[in-house]
Amino acid sequence: MKKPNVVIILTDDQGYGDLGFMGSKDLKTPNLDALAENGIKFTSMYSASPVCSPSRAALLTGRYPGNAGVRAILAGHRKASGLTPRVPTLAAALKKEGYSTGICGKWHLGLKDECRPNANGFDEFSGFLAGCLDYYSHIFYYGMADGGSNPTHDLWENSDEVYANGEYLTERITRKSVDFINRHKDEPFFLFVSYNAPHYPMHAPEKYIERFPDLPWDRQIMAAMISAVDDGVGEICEALKTAGIFDNTMIYFQSDNGPSRESRNWLDGTEDPYYGGTTGLFSGHKFSLFEGGIRIPALLSWGAHIKPETVNAPHIATDIFPTVLEACGGDPEDYETDGKSLLGMLLQGEDCTHEYLFWEMEGQTAVRYKNYKLVLNGRLEESEGERAPVWLSDLSSDPAEKRNIADEEPALCEKLKAAALEWRKGIEKKWDNEFAKNYSLT
Repeated sequence: MKKPNVVIILTDDQGYGDLGFMGSKDLKTPNLDALAENGIKFTSMYSASPVCSPSRAALLTGRYPGNAGVRAILAGHRKASGLTPRVPTLAAALKKEGYSTGICGKWHLGLKDECRPNANGFDEFSGFLAGCLDYYSHIFYYGMADGGSNPTHDLWENSDEVYANGEYLTERITRKSVDFINRHKDEPFFLFVSYNAPHYPMHAPEKYIERFPDLPWDRQIMAAMISAVDDGVGEICEALKTAGIFDNTMIYFQSDNGPSRESRNWLDGTEDPYYGGTTGLFSGHKFSLFEGGIRIPALLSWGAHIKPETVNAPHIATDIFPTVLEACGGDPEDYETDGKSLLGMLLQGEDCTHEYLFWEMEGQTAVRYKNYKLVLNGRLEESEGERAPVWLSDLSSDPAEKRNIADEEPALCEKLKAAALEWRKGIEKKWDNEFAKNYSLT
């Protein structure tokens, strides 16, 4: 069988409920909805972190963020450290299998030379390196308001800085992605389409805003930005179909974490929390280890190789590295990963779930075991205090984590607490031994 092409599409700060196929009634995402209808829709897919840099590192390496060397949102200055070739990416692994590799869009895994995409398995890079940009000037402004850092321009073609003032960044990412497909359609390729929408600043051309005339302003801009992404997905799929390779292309889509409540989303000086994105019924948002921060919209399309279905079992983004690698002829056992290949589930319906799933974010630690979820020192919002030292939920009856049953299940609570703390102890040890020194000069 001819090796499949692989396209991974990532959005930024997009909530679980902000897609048609995940239940949204006010957003329009027909292209993503079509992929979900004809592929696998994951209702319990998790990111490995509630913030972007660690989430991206986990997706690309198959490791928990701390084991990949990226545990926090990385700085955007040009000496910032991050992911290094010591931890192989999916791109590096697929290059060994004869794949051409490219990334279009957001990197946010370090700006030092050894941390950039071309040093970490990608043959081609067209995009930006920091965490967020003005969508039209492509300038990284974050931190300038309080004098924390100077603004810098941040648009690149491989190692060359380029200028495209006025080109809407979402459309540029799509255009560059289609160009990559057209140039590599006759060979196996891996393309990482890393949109920064709908991450702030909340920018969208009028033609997308006009599609949602009846929505309030905050929701209207969110809908417009996601609509621009959905149009891009449609163009990417059309390019694959025109090239005759759509049915032999594995397309995986997810958001990197839950929606942002940061007041800087408003762009009008308003200081109250932003509420343009939605987590559906879940508690928590970006920065939180409750479900709203880490349960994400996700789908997988692969032509006739898989039958359409909804998968309710819990999986995590670290599973994508071994799944894709195995589908492309590689051996996941050749790599140190925390993920588990889902290929047996996709092709034969096998049970590929983990016994435990773990997360950590600053002082928060969490574990999922079967239908139970334990959060230690959990916060619902980044600006709020601790919700409770220990919060235990039964997600089968309380998916919104509204009721704390820690006192009702003391034995289970202690078991999960011990498992979570032991896992975190291992993360801290590996971090101190292997990665902490990477950041000593930043």
